[in-house]
Amino acid sequence: MHLGGFMELFSVRDVRFKGILHYPAVTIEAGRTTFLCGKSGCGKSTLLKLLNASVSPDCGEIDYLGKPLAAFDTIALRREVLLVSQTVFLFDDTIRGNFAQFYAYREQTPPTDAEMLQNLHLCAADFALDANCRSLSGGERQRVFLAICLSLRPRVLLLDEPTSALDQTTADTLLRTLKAHCTQHDMTLIAVTHDRALAQRYADVILEIGGQS
Repeated sequence: MHLGGFMELFSVRDVRFKGILHYPAVTIEAGRTTFLCGKSGCGKSTLLKLLNASVSPDCGEIDYLGKPLAAFDTIALRREVLLVSQTVFLFDDTIRGNFAQFYAYREQTPPTDAEMLQNLHLCAADFALDANCRSLSGGERQRVFLAICLSLRPRVLLLDEPTSALDQTTADTLLRTLKAHCTQHDMTLIAVTHDRALAQRYADVILEIGGQS
């Protein structure tokens, strides 16, 4: 389905989760930067997990590219719709080693050092490739993981509070750079944020999530 010239990417209809959260109707379009806003606890982060099948709804319907989400192979879906949560998994290895291990898992050749550094720079994570990920803060780990995800060129990138550990200037730089990069490479960016001013500056669409039943 095409909405105002944009293709419908996700359609969420009357979805309930854990008997607490309710999403009556949410539509997200491909090729547009969408920010999910709402009060704390309203279900923004859970919605991201529902969109890449990290969790399953109690009831209701979620479509992806016009097909029921349940019809997709889960592993293939999560490779195409990548989720960067606030807490991410990284191997107890260097940044270079993490790139290599995530690419090995997909049986792909890892990027060159120059390409790794470029993706790290795009994500405000200008660390040495030999830096051990165990020494990084939670926010730094999130941005390194984001750089790895970005290098994999997914169709959809789901970000949960990507700027929460950043100062205002760095947050602006990160979102401006990410939006431009995703647009250039035909990736759809969907982000959760508590910072409504940032959303207003960089979103093509802002969706207010209510969440509570």
